[in-house]
Amino acid sequence: MQVNWSGVFPAATTQFHPDQSLNIPATLAHIEAMIEAGIHGLIMLGTVGENCSLEYSEKFELLRAVVRHVKGRIPVLSGVAEYTTALACRFARDAEQAGLDGLMVLPCMVYNSDSRETVAHYRAVAAASQLPIMIYNNPVSYKVDISPETFAELADEPKFVAIKESSENVRRITDIKNVCGDRYLLFCGVDDLVLESIVLGATGWVSGLVNAFPAENRLLWDLALAGNFEEALKVYRWYTPLLHLDTHVKLVQYIKLAAQECGFGSELTRAPRLPLVGEERERVLRIIREGIRTRPQVPASV
Repeated sequence: MQVNWSGVFPAATTQFHPDQSLNIPATLAHIEAMIEAGIHGLIMLGTVGENCSLEYSEKFELLRAVVRHVKGRIPVLSGVAEYTTALACRFARDAEQAGLDGLMVLPCMVYNSDSRETVAHYRAVAAASQLPIMIYNNPVSYKVDISPETFAELADEPKFVAIKESSENVRRITDIKNVCGDRYLLFCGVDDLVLESIVLGATGWVSGLVNAFPAENRLLWDLALAGNFEEALKVYRWYTPLLHLDTHVKLVQYIKLAAQECGFGSELTRAPRLPLVGEERERVLRIIREGIRTRPQVPASV
């Protein structure tokens, strides 16, 4: 199965009203600002999109609105983060009907499956629709590690087209390449490892901080892909304190606060996530505001 997935794919935030109900117009306005900045694709309902905080019906209310808004300009994927394989299969079928371009599939939530169970889960979800799939490996957050050898075992299913590698072990890019060759499109899934991942062969980046800094994010990507590593490194060193916000347990609150400070939507999250307070809030705001103050000049062409 051939897809044209590459470049910067935001793990987009989901916007809420003060009463915690979905704010679809604000979500779409934020998406449009990122499209105008030059993103290459879009992932809704990832971790940053608060997938597990939305009711099933809300997820598809949002996804249908996004598909209508984007109108095929870029690929639109959805995270699949369900508690059972059956529910993940239902989601895959409904996503196909809703007009999504692909899925980013996680292992089942809560239960930590072994390798045999993980393979069975992914094969079942693949069989449930005709949509191409990005396999999301994030053992740090979700406690299931999909090894390069497991990716090789899954390689006979053509719907598995890409991997979002978020193990925080950049060696995995090379290990996957050595075991699986060029079978999969490789996406970096950890913001503060992106430059290293590009050097090692990643052709895509599922980013969180792009929600706040879409133009600068695109600048870093373009410089690195052009092989201009001297300039890319300058941008990366500026960006890294902000990118570190992506690797904290409160990454959703941190990224939404950064986006709000940059004029993109609201920091509101759904409980149990609460707004940052006290010293933690001040510390994160200092990082964000210093990044804004010292942000690099972005050429008009980017």
